Amino acid sequence: MIDAFLASWPLFHNTYLSGWLIGIVLSLLGVLIVARDQIFLGAAVSQASLLGIAIAILLGGWITQDEHHWVRSDIFHAIVGGVFSIMAALFTARGSPTAGRESHEAVTGWIFLLSVSASVLLMSHSPHGLEEVHRLLSSTLIGATPTDVWIFASMTAVTIVALWYCHRPALLIVMDREMARAVGLRVGWWDTVFAVWLGTVVGFSIHVAGVIYVFASLVLPALIAKNLSREVRSMFFLAPLFALTSGIFSFVLANHYDYPPGQMATAVLCCGLAVAWIAHFLRATRLSN
Repeated sequence: MIDAFLASWPLFHNTYLSGWLIGIVLSLLGVLIVARDQIFLGAAVSQASLLGIAIAILLGGWITQDEHHWVRSDIFHAIVGGVFSIMAALFTARGSPTAGRESHEAVTGWIFLLSVSASVLLMSHSPHGLEEVHRLLSSTLIGATPTDVWIFASMTAVTIVALWYCHRPALLIVMDREMARAVGLRVGWWDTVFAVWLGTVVGFSIHVAGVIYVFASLVLPALIAKNLSREVRSMFFLAPLFALTSGIFSFVLANHYDYPPGQMATAVLCCGLAVAWIAHFLRATRLSN
């Protein structure tokens, strides 16, 4: 099994590296989402990115002049997807200062459903576009390029450095927003920065990995870490560790049994979360006795 995976490395190394890097960077951002109990935010942002890609494909079909060939490029699709992810993250992450939590969840659900339906409707009369939307909905990592590897490596490095230097205010905002305001932190500004970066990372990730793998990497490693850890600080170490180890294990299995790597990684993470739930339950039962 390992030998077969190593033999496939020259052909699929960009796919493997991109998948692992996406898992690491999204799991780090997912810690903040899970700590704030905004898990559905990840689904809404992911689907909004898909809507942006669908609109970019539609524009590429309308504009046929050779001088505008960049409109049909992958990088343009990723940028438009990132812009829509950022807009969705800004709407859902910050919410309204006068609305309650139900209003926040309603906006998140509205963005999710609008993005899912509109992306398919826009591409319904474009065979190529509809195929691309279905490909992204079903998740695929095949086709990643060396440029993708460098992009996600840079995003991972920036995220790690930012969390290293800003983890104290980030944790305070996540755990006690009122206290953060009381000590002078600009909570709204921090929310905006996080939403923009989350949208950027998700937008580029969706185009390479698809919705399922991106959403799974965003929330499942952080949920596993939450059930096995007693504090948010340690989740920043455990979540990317689970994302990387499960990614390596999943890609080896997917290569050996000829399964899609994105779905395999998602299934492995789901199994890991089930084990974490059982471990958390047993620990809580033991402590209560």
